[in-house]
Amino acid sequence: MDYRQLIDTMTPATYRSLRRAVELGKWPDGKPLTPAQRGEALQAIIAWGELHLPPNERVGFIDKGHKAGDSCDEPPETPLTWRDDAQ
Repeated sequence: MDYRQLIDTMTPATYRSLRRAVELGKWPDGKPLTPAQRGEALQAIIAWGELHLPPNERVGFIDKGHKAGDSCDEPPETPLTWRDDAQ
């Protein structure tokens, strides 16, 4: 079985278990993940998410939102003044 087949056949329960292991840094039995295991598990959950999850539910998703209207935020009504607190 190649890597793609492994990811294709991974169940949602296995995905959740791997994701939790990466989050906590340990396997469900309490044994710590090695750095290599953490890297491999992270690659697997990213790959599985790309195939089976909508973008907003994938690992690493950042909601950039959208700008309402054509201009940036309105400037403050009163200008900012700098204070020298060292006095």
